[in-house]
Amino acid sequence: MNPYLNSHNQDLMDYARKHKAKYKNANPFPSISLENFFNPEFLTEVLEEFPDLSKGNNIVYNDPLQKKLAGNGEELFGPRTKQLMHFLNSEPFLNFVNEITGIEETLFGDPYFSGAGLHETKRGGLLKVHADFNKHPINGLDRRVNLIVYLNKDWKDEYGGHFELWDEEMNGCVDKFAPNFNSIAMFSTTSVSYHGLPNPLTCPEHMSRKSLALYFYSNGRPETEAVAFKDGHNSIFVKRKNSSEDSVAWDRYDESRRKKPILRRIYNKIVARLL
Repeated sequence: MNPYLNSHNQDLMDYARKHKAKYKNANPFPSISLENFFNPEFLTEVLEEFPDLSKGNNIVYNDPLQKKLAGNGEELFGPRTKQLMHFLNSEPFLNFVNEITGIEETLFGDPYFSGAGLHETKRGGLLKVHADFNKHPINGLDRRVNLIVYLNKDWKDEYGGHFELWDEEMNGCVDKFAPNFNSIAMFSTTSVSYHGLPNPLTCPEHMSRKSLALYFYSNGRPETEAVAFKDGHNSIFVKRKNSSEDSVAWDRYDESRRKKPILRRIYNKIVARLL
């Protein structure tokens, strides 16, 4: 028995074959949400050791387009979290991801957890709709699949925080997944697989949206996916059509970017005088 998995998916390859058609045919791009994926007792132990990412040596995203927290690699993984994350980067699980996604190229995990690992969003946090960076920052491999493990017990729909999938024209949200405990979201990452949680969380102050993120890579990708963006790019944020909230956010973001060069010049002048 695999101690990490729930009883219904102990045979991962059989489980993948049962769900691969749903993944392939999903709109607006290949994706799936699966409930009760892990052994709930084990995942509860993972949740219990989840740190407060607002403290310590963590990554803080705080601008009009994204307000969230992320861990720095394995640094804050507890024992159970480390066991689970290493399993999700292992050969058996990578074979499962290859099978359910139908990706022909061999997939690789990321032992560095670049941009992945521990994620947390607190009340008021958000992540505007975007497409992800497409190349691994260290080895240059092509990013192909995202896997998100949700750790949120007693999460209510009115708190928000749903994982939204948007069509390429940004006309609307086509599908969304609630970030409930012991559910996973998996999707194929391309330069037009637009997704996010674009509205501020309204959960109580004592709660936060917690998740584990893993990204899977291949050496090369189909030409149909590579034509538009052959070179590497960072996250590509896009506006929701007819969204006054997004228009305000972009205006604030553009204003902050315009101010940064001015502040840098002032800083350089002060440093030059001191020297």
